[in-house]
Amino acid sequence: MTNNAVSQQQDQRPLTGMFRSQESAEQAYNSLRERGYTDEEINVMMSDKTRDSYYGEGRPETELGSKALEGTGAGAAIGGTLGAIIGGVAAIGTNVILPGLGLVVAGPLVAALVGAGAGGLTGGLAGALIGWGIPEEHAKVYESGIKDGGTVIGVRPRSDEDSDYFEKEWKNYHGESIYR
Repeated sequence: MTNNAVSQQQDQRPLTGMFRSQESAEQAYNSLRERGYTDEEINVMMSDKTRDSYYGEGRPETELGSKALEGTGAGAAIGGTLGAIIGGVAAIGTNVILPGLGLVVAGPLVAALVGAGAGGLTGGLAGALIGWGIPEEHAKVYESGIKDGGTVIGVRPRSDEDSDYFEKEWKNYHGESIYR
């Protein structure tokens, strides 16, 4: 990606959506991958219970499942000490398990979450989403939806064309509360 493309992408508002089934989350995630987006650009947020239900032992392997399970055996849990851990977690691109919140978060939003001190503090996920540019009312809907078994997927689209494309695709995949 050129410096101009990176700058353009950073100027784009985030696009996020809630997906209530494994199939719809997989379709949304795959739409991003098929359009050339990398794991370093895609945010995935779900509860650890949802992760275990969708991608636990004995389940078929998928790209999204691999992303959701990444780092779980390596103990990427974030607790009370955040400072030294975030650099390593961000560098290796793994997900973060926030035990106090029961969340699994993968993607660039990890840095915002950990930087906000979300290791069990109130407002962790909603605060990080708000800091990423999501309005408070959407952040609260997403936080509630994740607790109810949903998966939130987010990205900073590279262009308005990509934003339009993903919004349409995600609606076809039964995405809810799509924000752009």
